Amino acid sequence: MGNNSQPIIRIVDLLLALLGLIVCLPIMAVIMVIGVLDTGAPIFRQQRMGHYQVPFLLYKFRTMRRDAPSVPTHLAESSAVTQFGRFLRRSKLDELPQLWNVLKGDMSLVGPRPCLLNQDELIAARMEKGVFDARPGITGLAQVTDIDMSTPVLLAETDARMLANLNIEQYFKYLFLTLKGKGGGDRVRDHHA
Repeated sequence: MGNNSQPIIRIVDLLLALLGLIVCLPIMAVIMVIGVLDTGAPIFRQQRMGHYQVPFLLYKFRTMRRDAPSVPTHLAESSAVTQFGRFLRRSKLDELPQLWNVLKGDMSLVGPRPCLLNQDELIAARMEKGVFDARPGITGLAQVTDIDMSTPVLLAETDARMLANLNIEQYFKYLFLTLKGKGGGDRVRDHHA
């Protein structure tokens, strides 16, 4: 990412995250109420690997049962996802609390998806490619092209390619594609009883 773009992108991050939180407050309030009825704890918090490999606490709306194991999404059983959680995942509304992470400076709207602290293969591949030199993001090239954490080397390469070319025009392109519904996010495993 060009050094010239970084300060501009941070300012745009702050403005859009603040606007997003204000505009989406009624939606988030409804999700919170339904979430309490669904799982009893609508906000999900999890340690993720951040900028310069500094861990941070990521916020999402809970989409899985509270007793679901803490594993990367692509390793989770689909049966762990609640019916309301499926809706949140499909609509990507589960990501809304991450606007708070963006405001705090933990994340950017656009960047590599933050991984768990125990995803050693992905962490090693991202270290090799210098991916941790950037803030993690809510969306980016990998997300809009359906590359998830089940292919760690490909994901790290895609993240590095995105960051090398990331400017304000690309930033808005990824946001627009995400809002249009491009990409499906990390997929949970099909569960066969």
